[in-house]
Amino acid sequence: MIQANTQPIRVMLVDDHRSVLWGLERLIEGEKPRMEVVGTATSQADALASISATAPDVILLDLDLGGESGINAIPDFLAKSKARVLILTGVRDPAKHDSAVLAGACGVVTKEDTAETILKAIEKAYHGELWLDRAATGRIFVELSRRNSTDKKDPHQQKISALTARERQIVIEMASDAGATTRSVAEKMCISEHTLRNHLTSIYDKLGVSSRLELWAYANKHGLTKLSA
Repeated sequence: MIQANTQPIRVMLVDDHRSVLWGLERLIEGEKPRMEVVGTATSQADALASISATAPDVILLDLDLGGESGINAIPDFLAKSKARVLILTGVRDPAKHDSAVLAGACGVVTKEDTAETILKAIEKAYHGELWLDRAATGRIFVELSRRNSTDKKDPHQQKISALTARERQIVIEMASDAGATTRSVAEKMCISEHTLRNHLTSIYDKLGVSSRLELWAYANKHGLTKLSA
């Protein structure tokens, strides 16, 4: 159960429609001393400029700020303050709602929701709770699981993925003959020895090896011996 606050919940309103700002301000100011509006802004830049001075607890943010994406603003708001970001939008696209939450917002309410719902969502956000329906929670869980799976990809494959197509060709040539000279490999690749050495420096750094022998062993161990690897 949410406990009563000894201090009002400090709310910043960010919406490019001044009529919406006016209505929201009247709604929240009507909740004093439980809540108060400490700032309003019609753009990301205006909000960021005043966020330090206003020190909001909750930022009520529209997704569409006159051509600016509210989603892109979320990381900046979180970096510059300790406020929770709650989306209030007329956009009905669930994908955009999910993207906002994945960017750091704690939930989404729509401009069609009741005043009571908006106020309750602000209070929940202030207390660090997510404001999501069951369908959104399921979608976001699936997306986070997918991202975690990608993040846990084989670290060697991540290293190999960092190689350019030219660097892969060089590794393949090196792996095919451990005793080949840099001159012979350079000639086969139609590049100078100096250019080859520059490529090798980059390859060593990306793969975490320090010599031709280590490169040969790494390439053979991890299947870097043909273009389809």
